[in-house]
Amino acid sequence: KRAPLLSCATWTSNLHNTRERASESLGRRAKSMFVSGLRGGKTCKGTTGPLKKTTKALSLSCKPVVQGVRTSAARTPRVNRSSRQKISAGAVRNQTAMSVQLSQDELKKQAAWKAVEYVKSGMKVGLGTGSTAAFAVARIGELLANGTLTDIVGVPTSVATQEQAASLNIPLATLDEVPKLDVAIDGADEVDPELNVVKGRGGALLREKMVEMASDSFVCIVDDTKLVDGLGGSKLAMPVEIVQFCWKYNLERLQNLPEVAGSEAKLRMDGDSPYVTDNSNYIVDLYFENPIKDSYAAAKAISELEGVVDHGLFLDMVTTCIIAAPDGVVVKEK
Repeated sequence: KRAPLLSCATWTSNLHNTRERASESLGRRAKSMFVSGLRGGKTCKGTTGPLKKTTKALSLSCKPVVQGVRTSAARTPRVNRSSRQKISAGAVRNQTAMSVQLSQDELKKQAAWKAVEYVKSGMKVGLGTGSTAAFAVARIGELLANGTLTDIVGVPTSVATQEQAASLNIPLATLDEVPKLDVAIDGADEVDPELNVVKGRGGALLREKMVEMASDSFVCIVDDTKLVDGLGGSKLAMPVEIVQFCWKYNLERLQNLPEVAGSEAKLRMDGDSPYVTDNSNYIVDLYFENPIKDSYAAAKAISELEGVVDHGLFLDMVTTCIIAAPDGVVVKEK
């Protein structure tokens, strides 16, 4: 049988109802896919079934929205090959630098531990300042804690060393209480072939010199990077501690000394302010292009300037120098 003919009005009404039902179904399906896409990272592109054609236009508009959510919340920026190579090379450089730093610290530790072998129970010990000396202080604290050393008295050369030693329960005193020491252990910034040294880049040169001059022996500990042919040869600072009063006047006088000709005098700074030592003084650093021609003459001339407290030339003071190198530890006696 043929289906009965529908009037135009009836046909239009049925078509309208069919579209409404399809629209509602499409809306529910699209909403479900959108939520699913947010949860599972899918897009409307995967739509299948009877609504595939109908939802094609929707998938085109839905896809950017869902991908936008994924990009901001889950994806990481894509790195091209050249960028990966640069990052890889940078990582290798950082790792190499870290290895060098760790290697130098290990050398310092080896020298420090060897120096502590000179410390015996009952001794009065000068405790140096700086990264190398800190290993020696730590070792002494360790040996006291386990009973290997007993009856040790330490005389620190700086506030920093005093704080470290106190934290390790090392008994402490000052030169007022213990004017004569058995041994002092400290690092150095430069060591020449005669075992004369430059010290004080850590800012503690005055107290270091006082304590080490009061010791029967001075064991100097360094790694092999501190060795120079002549003092000043590293082109790094040779410090001079001066009073704060009229510091510019003394800086200019240091700059003009014939015995340190060719050096450049700079006031040591701590940020925007002058560096202040534990003794409330300033430091003028002398930088040499070439080694000092006569260290003894330079030391004498610097000391004769009024307003100079002391300098970083430690001449004829070291009795033993322990040098740690990659191929082993070398002990030099004077």
